[in-house]
Amino acid sequence: MLIERTHLLTMIAEGLDRSPAVVLLGPRQAGKTTLARQIADARQGTVYLDLEAPADLRKLDDARSFLDGRQDGRKNGLTIIDEVHRVPALFADLRGVIDERRRQGRGTGQFLLLGSASLDLVQHVSETLAGRVVYLDVPPLTEEETSAAGIPTDAHWLRGGFPNALLSRTDRDSLRWRQDFIRSYLERDVPMFAPRMPASLIGRLWTMLAHGQGTILNASRLAQGLGVSAPMIGRYLDLLQDLFLLRRLQPWSGKVGKRLVRSPKIYLTDSGLVHGLLEIETVDDLLGHPVVGLSWEGFVVESLIQAAGPGRIPMYYRTHDGAEIDLVFERAGQPEMAFEIKRSSAPKLEPGFAVACDDILVGQRYCVAPIAEAYRAKNGVQILPLMQAISLLRAAPKKALSEKPE
Repeated sequence: MLIERTHLLTMIAEGLDRSPAVVLLGPRQAGKTTLARQIADARQGTVYLDLEAPADLRKLDDARSFLDGRQDGRKNGLTIIDEVHRVPALFADLRGVIDERRRQGRGTGQFLLLGSASLDLVQHVSETLAGRVVYLDVPPLTEEETSAAGIPTDAHWLRGGFPNALLSRTDRDSLRWRQDFIRSYLERDVPMFAPRMPASLIGRLWTMLAHGQGTILNASRLAQGLGVSAPMIGRYLDLLQDLFLLRRLQPWSGKVGKRLVRSPKIYLTDSGLVHGLLEIETVDDLLGHPVVGLSWEGFVVESLIQAAGPGRIPMYYRTHDGAEIDLVFERAGQPEMAFEIKRSSAPKLEPGFAVACDDILVGQRYCVAPIAEAYRAKNGVQILPLMQAISLLRAAPKKALSEKPE
Protein backbone atom coordinates (compact mmCIF):
# COMPACT_ATOMS: atom_id res chain seq x y z
CA MET A 1 0.00 0.00 0.00
CA LEU A 2 1.39 3.38 -1.02
CA ILE A 3 0.06 6.34 0.94
CA GLU A 4 -0.09 9.41 -1.26
CA ARG A 5 1.90 12.44 -0.09
CA THR A 6 0.48 14.90 -2.59
CA HIS A 7 1.27 17.99 -0.53
CA LEU A 8 4.96 17.11 -0.28
CA LEU A 9 5.21 16.14 -3.95
CA THR A 10 3.73 19.51 -4.88
CA MET A 11 6.17 21.37 -2.64
CA ILE A 12 9.15 19.47 -4.09
CA ALA A 13 8.02 20.23 -7.64
CA GLU A 14 7.54 23.92 -6.80
CA GLY A 15 11.00 24.06 -5.24
CA LEU A 16 12.62 22.51 -8.31
CA ASP A 17 10.76 24.94 -10.55
CA ARG A 18 12.25 27.95 -8.78
CA SER A 19 15.68 26.81 -7.56
CA PRO A 20 18.67 24.86 -8.90
CA ALA A 21 18.53 22.40 -5.99
CA VAL A 22 16.11 21.13 -3.35
CA VAL A 23 17.30 19.38 -0.18
CA LEU A 24 14.96 16.89 1.48
CA LEU A 25 15.73 16.52 5.20
CA GLY A 26 14.23 13.83 7.40
CA PRO A 27 14.92 10.63 9.32
CA ARG A 28 15.81 7.41 7.57
CA GLN A 29 12.82 5.31 6.45
CA ALA A 30 10.47 8.32 6.58
CA GLY A 31 9.72 8.11 2.86
CA LYS A 32 12.24 10.50 1.23
CA THR A 33 13.39 7.89 -1.28
CA THR A 34 9.83 7.00 -2.24
CA LEU A 35 9.06 10.66 -2.87
CA ALA A 36 12.26 11.10 -4.88
CA ARG A 37 11.48 8.09 -7.07
CA GLN A 38 7.99 9.44 -7.73
CA ILE A 39 9.57 12.72 -8.82
CA ALA A 40 12.02 10.76 -11.00
CA ASP A 41 9.20 8.84 -12.67
CA ALA A 42 7.45 12.11 -13.51
CA ARG A 43 10.53 13.81 -15.03
CA GLN A 44 12.07 12.45 -18.18
CA GLY A 45 15.83 12.10 -18.18
CA THR A 46 16.26 11.85 -14.38
CA VAL A 47 19.36 10.12 -13.01
CA TYR A 48 19.14 8.55 -9.53
CA LEU A 49 22.26 7.97 -7.42
CA ASP A 50 22.20 6.20 -4.05
CA LEU A 51 25.46 6.87 -2.22
CA GLU A 52 24.96 3.76 -0.08
CA ALA A 53 25.42 1.72 -3.28
CA PRO A 54 29.13 1.21 -4.05
CA ALA A 55 28.57 1.40 -7.81
CA ASP A 56 26.84 4.79 -7.56
CA LEU A 57 29.44 6.02 -5.10
CA ARG A 58 32.24 5.16 -7.55
CA LYS A 59 30.54 7.24 -10.26
CA LEU A 60 31.27 10.29 -8.14
CA ASP A 61 34.98 9.61 -7.71
CA ASP A 62 35.31 12.35 -10.31
CA ALA A 63 32.00 14.01 -9.58
CA ARG A 64 32.48 17.08 -11.78
CA SER A 65 33.22 14.98 -14.86
CA PHE A 66 30.29 12.66 -14.23
CA LEU A 67 27.75 15.40 -13.54
CA ASP A 68 28.94 17.76 -16.25
CA GLY A 69 30.11 15.43 -18.99
CA ARG A 70 27.53 12.70 -19.54
CA GLN A 71 26.77 11.97 -23.17
CA ASP A 72 23.72 9.81 -22.50
CA GLY A 73 21.14 12.38 -23.49
CA ARG A 74 20.29 13.12 -19.86
CA LYS A 75 22.86 15.80 -19.15
CA ASN A 76 20.18 18.42 -18.65
CA GLY A 77 17.83 16.22 -16.64
CA LEU A 78 17.30 16.16 -12.90
CA THR A 79 19.96 14.39 -10.82
CA ILE A 80 18.76 12.86 -7.55
CA ILE A 81 21.45 12.05 -4.96
CA ASP A 82 20.34 9.97 -1.97
CA GLU A 83 22.29 9.88 1.33
CA VAL A 84 24.25 12.92 0.14
CA HIS A 85 25.63 13.58 3.63
CA ARG A 86 28.00 10.64 3.09
CA VAL A 87 30.18 12.67 0.68
CA PRO A 88 30.57 16.21 2.06
CA ALA A 89 33.22 17.06 -0.53
CA LEU A 90 30.58 16.68 -3.24
CA PHE A 91 28.97 20.05 -2.51
CA ALA A 92 31.83 22.07 -4.01
CA ASP A 93 31.41 20.14 -7.27
CA LEU A 94 27.67 20.70 -7.20
CA ARG A 95 28.23 24.44 -6.84
CA GLY A 96 30.47 24.46 -9.89
CA VAL A 97 27.99 22.49 -11.99
CA ILE A 98 25.07 24.68 -10.90
CA ASP A 99 26.92 27.90 -11.67
CA GLU A 100 28.08 26.64 -15.06
CA ARG A 101 24.55 25.63 -16.01
CA ARG A 102 23.25 29.00 -14.85
CA ARG A 103 25.67 30.69 -17.24
CA GLN A 104 24.28 28.48 -19.99
CA GLY A 105 20.74 29.66 -19.17
CA ARG A 106 19.51 26.75 -17.08
CA GLY A 107 18.85 28.01 -13.57
CA THR A 108 16.37 25.59 -11.97
CA GLY A 109 15.54 21.94 -11.42
CA GLN A 110 19.08 20.54 -11.48
CA PHE A 111 19.47 18.53 -8.25
CA LEU A 112 17.31 16.85 -5.63
CA LEU A 113 19.44 15.99 -2.57
CA LEU A 114 18.33 13.62 0.21
CA GLY A 115 19.86 13.55 3.70
CA SER A 116 19.19 11.85 7.02
CA ALA A 117 20.93 14.22 9.42
CA SER A 118 20.33 17.94 9.53
CA LEU A 119 23.20 19.70 11.27
CA ASP A 120 26.23 18.66 9.20
CA LEU A 121 24.27 18.57 5.96
CA VAL A 122 22.77 22.03 6.40
CA GLN A 123 26.19 23.38 7.37
CA HIS A 124 27.84 21.95 4.25
CA VAL A 125 25.01 23.12 2.00
CA SER A 126 24.93 26.58 3.57
CA GLU A 127 28.67 27.02 3.15
CA THR A 128 28.82 25.94 -0.51
CA LEU A 129 25.33 26.24 -2.04
CA ALA A 130 24.05 29.46 -0.46
CA GLY A 131 21.47 31.08 -2.71
CA ARG A 132 21.19 27.94 -4.83
CA VAL A 133 19.02 25.67 -2.70
CA VAL A 134 15.74 25.40 -0.84
CA TYR A 135 15.05 23.07 2.09
CA LEU A 136 12.05 20.84 2.70
CA ASP A 137 11.47 18.71 5.79
CA VAL A 138 10.07 15.22 5.18
CA PRO A 139 8.64 13.82 8.43
CA PRO A 140 7.20 10.34 8.83
CA LEU A 141 3.61 10.01 7.63
CA THR A 142 1.35 12.65 9.18
CA GLU A 143 -2.16 12.24 10.56
CA GLU A 144 -3.47 14.22 7.60
CA GLU A 145 -1.94 11.70 5.18
CA THR A 146 -2.90 8.56 7.09
CA SER A 147 -6.44 9.78 7.70
CA ALA A 148 -6.89 10.37 3.96
CA ALA A 149 -5.75 6.76 3.41
CA GLY A 150 -8.39 5.46 5.82
CA ILE A 151 -5.99 4.46 8.62
CA PRO A 152 -7.55 4.92 12.09
CA THR A 153 -5.95 7.54 14.31
CA ASP A 154 -5.32 5.04 17.11
CA ALA A 155 -3.37 2.77 14.72
CA HIS A 156 -1.24 5.72 13.61
CA TRP A 157 -0.72 6.82 17.20
CA LEU A 158 0.32 3.31 18.32
CA ARG A 159 2.60 2.44 15.41
CA GLY A 160 3.88 5.88 14.47
CA GLY A 161 4.39 7.34 11.02
CA PHE A 162 7.28 5.33 9.58
CA PRO A 163 5.61 3.55 6.63
CA ASN A 164 7.08 0.10 7.30
CA ALA A 165 5.92 0.24 10.92
CA LEU A 166 2.50 1.67 10.18
CA LEU A 167 1.69 -0.75 7.36
CA SER A 168 2.98 -3.92 9.03
CA ARG A 169 0.66 -6.91 8.92
CA THR A 170 0.22 -7.14 12.71
CA ASP A 171 0.94 -5.05 15.80
CA ARG A 172 3.66 -7.52 16.73
CA ASP A 173 5.35 -7.21 13.34
CA SER A 174 5.18 -3.42 13.66
CA LEU A 175 6.74 -3.47 17.13
CA ARG A 176 9.56 -5.71 15.92
CA TRP A 177 10.25 -3.43 12.96
CA ARG A 178 10.46 -0.39 15.23
CA GLN A 179 12.76 -2.15 17.69
CA ASP A 180 15.02 -3.23 14.81
CA PHE A 181 14.95 0.34 13.53
CA ILE A 182 16.02 1.68 16.93
CA ARG A 183 18.83 -0.87 17.10
CA SER A 184 20.03 0.05 13.59
CA TYR A 185 20.22 3.72 14.57
CA LEU A 186 22.35 2.85 17.58
CA GLU A 187 24.60 0.47 15.65
CA ARG A 188 24.94 2.50 12.46
CA ASP A 189 23.91 6.13 12.64
CA VAL A 190 25.29 7.06 16.05
CA PRO A 191 28.80 5.79 15.15
CA MET A 192 28.54 7.50 11.74
CA PHE A 193 27.46 10.95 12.94
CA ALA A 194 28.96 10.99 16.44
CA PRO A 195 31.75 8.41 16.67
CA ARG A 196 32.86 9.59 20.12
CA MET A 197 29.43 9.17 21.70
CA PRO A 198 28.81 5.68 23.13
CA ALA A 199 25.82 4.15 21.37
CA SER A 200 24.88 2.25 24.53
CA LEU A 201 24.48 5.49 26.49
CA ILE A 202 22.46 7.04 23.67
CA GLY A 203 20.18 3.99 23.78
CA ARG A 204 19.66 4.31 27.53
CA LEU A 205 18.97 8.04 27.18
CA TRP A 206 16.49 7.34 24.39
CA THR A 207 14.58 4.96 26.67
CA MET A 208 14.64 7.44 29.55
CA LEU A 209 13.20 10.10 27.23
CA ALA A 210 10.43 7.73 26.18
CA HIS A 211 9.46 7.25 29.84
CA GLY A 212 9.51 11.03 30.28
CA GLN A 213 7.79 11.91 27.00
CA GLY A 214 6.43 15.45 27.10
CA THR A 215 8.07 16.45 30.38
CA ILE A 216 10.25 19.45 31.20
CA LEU A 217 13.91 18.83 30.47
CA ASN A 218 15.91 18.14 33.63
CA ALA A 219 19.43 17.62 32.33
CA SER A 220 20.86 17.09 35.81
CA ARG A 221 18.48 14.22 36.53
CA LEU A 222 19.23 12.59 33.18
CA ALA A 223 22.97 13.07 33.73
CA GLN A 224 22.77 11.47 37.16
CA GLY A 225 20.86 8.50 35.76
CA LEU A 226 23.47 7.92 33.06
CA GLY A 227 26.54 8.81 35.09
CA VAL A 228 27.64 11.62 32.76
CA SER A 229 27.79 15.41 32.97
CA ALA A 230 24.87 17.73 32.20
CA PRO A 231 26.77 19.28 29.22
CA MET A 232 27.23 15.78 27.82
CA ILE A 233 23.44 15.27 28.03
CA GLY A 234 23.08 18.41 25.96
CA ARG A 235 25.35 16.97 23.28
CA TYR A 236 23.41 13.67 23.29
CA LEU A 237 20.15 15.57 22.86
CA ASP A 238 21.69 17.60 20.04
CA LEU A 239 22.51 14.34 18.27
CA LEU A 240 18.98 12.95 18.61
CA GLN A 241 17.59 16.25 17.37
CA ASP A 242 20.04 16.27 14.47
CA LEU A 243 18.76 12.82 13.50
CA PHE A 244 15.15 14.15 13.54
CA LEU A 245 14.23 11.90 16.47
CA LEU A 246 13.75 14.55 19.15
CA ARG A 247 11.90 17.84 19.48
CA ARG A 248 12.75 20.48 22.05
CA LEU A 249 9.57 22.53 22.46
CA GLN A 250 10.75 25.91 23.72
CA PRO A 251 8.86 27.89 26.38
CA TRP A 252 7.05 31.12 25.55
CA SER A 253 9.36 33.85 26.79
CA GLY A 254 7.38 37.08 26.73
CA LYS A 255 6.83 39.34 29.73
CA VAL A 256 3.66 38.76 31.73
CA GLY A 257 4.77 39.68 35.24
CA LYS A 258 4.80 36.06 36.39
CA ARG A 259 7.53 33.52 37.03
CA LEU A 260 7.68 31.31 33.96
CA VAL A 261 9.19 27.87 33.44
CA ARG A 262 12.17 28.47 31.16
CA SER A 263 13.33 24.95 30.26
CA PRO A 264 12.14 23.20 27.08
CA LYS A 265 9.75 20.28 26.98
CA ILE A 266 11.17 17.17 25.37
CA TYR A 267 9.30 14.94 22.92
CA LEU A 268 10.43 12.01 20.82
CA THR A 269 9.00 13.04 17.48
CA ASP A 270 7.46 9.69 16.51
CA SER A 271 4.93 8.09 18.85
CA GLY A 272 5.68 4.64 17.44
CA LEU A 273 9.30 4.91 18.57
CA VAL A 274 8.12 5.90 22.07
CA HIS A 275 6.02 2.75 22.21
CA GLY A 276 8.79 0.63 20.69
CA LEU A 277 11.25 1.77 23.35
CA LEU A 278 8.67 0.97 26.06
CA GLU A 279 7.72 -2.40 24.45
CA ILE A 280 4.06 -1.40 24.07
CA GLU A 281 2.54 -3.71 21.45
CA THR A 282 -1.20 -2.99 21.20
CA VAL A 283 -3.61 -0.10 21.71
CA ASP A 284 -5.00 -1.90 24.78
CA ASP A 285 -1.48 -2.10 26.22
CA LEU A 286 -1.01 1.59 25.51
CA LEU A 287 -4.29 2.67 27.10
CA GLY A 288 -3.26 0.91 30.30
CA HIS A 289 0.27 2.32 30.39
CA PRO A 290 1.31 5.33 32.53
CA VAL A 291 2.70 7.09 29.43
CA VAL A 292 -0.68 7.14 27.63
CA GLY A 293 -1.58 10.78 28.31
CA LEU A 294 1.79 12.27 27.46
CA SER A 295 2.20 9.93 24.49
CA TRP A 296 -1.09 11.24 23.07
CA GLU A 297 0.05 14.79 23.80
CA GLY A 298 3.29 14.25 21.90
CA PHE A 299 1.44 12.69 18.97
CA VAL A 300 -0.97 15.63 18.75
CA VAL A 301 1.77 18.23 19.24
CA GLU A 302 3.79 16.80 16.35
CA SER A 303 0.69 16.49 14.15
CA LEU A 304 -0.25 20.13 14.74
CA ILE A 305 3.29 21.43 14.22
CA GLN A 306 3.52 19.62 10.88
CA ALA A 307 0.18 21.11 9.83
CA ALA A 308 1.09 24.62 10.99
CA GLY A 309 4.10 24.93 8.68
CA PRO A 310 7.12 27.22 9.01
CA GLY A 311 5.11 30.44 9.28
CA ARG A 312 4.17 29.70 12.89
CA ILE A 313 6.54 29.20 15.81
CA PRO A 314 5.47 26.43 18.25
CA MET A 315 6.00 26.89 21.99
CA TYR A 316 4.42 25.98 25.30
CA TYR A 317 3.54 28.20 28.27
CA ARG A 318 3.79 27.34 31.95
CA THR A 319 4.02 29.45 35.10
CA HIS A 320 5.34 28.33 38.45
CA ASP A 321 1.78 28.78 39.75
CA GLY A 322 0.50 26.04 37.43
CA ALA A 323 -1.11 28.02 34.60
CA GLU A 324 -0.26 26.10 31.42
CA ILE A 325 -0.85 25.84 27.66
CA ASP A 326 0.34 22.64 26.02
CA LEU A 327 1.00 24.25 22.64
CA VAL A 328 1.06 27.90 21.57
CA PHE A 329 1.55 29.05 18.00
CA GLU A 330 3.09 32.47 17.53
CA ARG A 331 2.91 34.34 14.23
CA ALA A 332 4.72 37.61 13.50
CA GLY A 333 5.81 37.83 17.13
CA GLN A 334 2.31 37.54 18.58
CA PRO A 335 0.56 34.50 20.15
CA GLU A 336 -2.07 33.38 17.64
CA MET A 337 -3.52 30.03 18.83
CA ALA A 338 -3.49 28.06 22.07
CA PHE A 339 -4.09 24.31 22.27
CA GLU A 340 -4.85 22.13 25.27
CA ILE A 341 -4.50 18.40 24.60
CA LYS A 342 -6.56 15.76 26.41
CA ARG A 343 -6.84 12.00 25.97
CA SER A 344 -10.48 11.84 27.02
CA SER A 345 -13.81 11.67 25.18
CA ALA A 346 -15.17 14.11 27.78
CA PRO A 347 -12.21 16.44 28.37
CA LYS A 348 -12.20 18.59 31.48
CA LEU A 349 -10.34 21.85 31.05
CA GLU A 350 -8.20 22.99 33.94
CA PRO A 351 -8.70 26.59 35.16
CA GLY A 352 -5.01 27.22 34.51
CA PHE A 353 -5.58 27.00 30.75
CA ALA A 354 -7.92 30.00 30.71
CA VAL A 355 -5.62 31.92 33.05
CA ALA A 356 -2.64 31.20 30.80
CA CYS A 357 -4.54 32.30 27.67
CA ASP A 358 -5.49 35.54 29.42
CA ASP A 359 -1.85 36.03 30.47
CA ILE A 360 -0.57 36.08 26.88
CA LEU A 361 -3.70 37.61 25.33
CA VAL A 362 -4.42 34.79 22.91
CA GLY A 363 -7.97 34.75 21.56
CA GLN A 364 -8.13 31.49 19.59
CA ARG A 365 -8.41 28.76 22.22
CA TYR A 366 -8.81 25.08 21.44
CA CYS A 367 -8.73 21.68 23.08
CA VAL A 368 -7.86 18.63 20.96
CA ALA A 369 -9.42 15.36 22.14
CA PRO A 370 -10.41 11.97 20.66
CA ILE A 371 -14.01 12.99 19.94
CA ALA A 372 -16.24 12.63 16.88
CA GLU A 373 -17.66 16.17 16.62
CA ALA A 374 -16.51 19.61 17.68
CA TYR A 375 -18.34 21.62 20.31
CA ARG A 376 -17.85 24.81 22.30
CA ALA A 377 -16.98 24.75 26.00
CA LYS A 378 -16.77 27.56 28.53
CA ASN A 379 -14.31 30.47 28.35
CA GLY A 380 -14.55 30.49 24.55
CA VAL A 381 -12.69 27.19 24.12
CA GLN A 382 -13.56 24.97 21.17
CA ILE A 383 -13.17 21.22 21.67
CA LEU A 384 -11.96 19.71 18.39
CA PRO A 385 -11.14 16.29 16.91
CA LEU A 386 -7.53 16.13 15.79
CA MET A 387 -8.28 16.25 12.06
CA GLN A 388 -10.43 19.35 12.46
CA ALA A 389 -7.59 21.07 14.33
CA ILE A 390 -5.22 20.12 11.50
CA SER A 391 -7.66 21.50 8.92
CA LEU A 392 -7.91 24.73 10.90
CA LEU A 393 -4.13 25.17 10.75
CA ARG A 394 -3.93 24.23 7.08
CA ALA A 395 -6.59 26.80 6.15
CA ALA A 396 -4.39 29.78 7.06
CA PRO A 397 -1.74 31.01 4.57
CA LYS A 398 1.78 29.69 5.03
CA LYS A 399 5.27 30.95 4.39
CA ALA A 400 6.93 29.56 1.27
CA LEU A 401 9.71 26.99 1.23
CA SER A 402 12.68 28.04 3.32
CA GLU A 403 15.65 29.31 1.37
CA LYS A 404 17.90 29.11 4.40
CA PRO A 405 18.00 26.86 7.49
CA GLU A 406 15.43 27.73 10.12
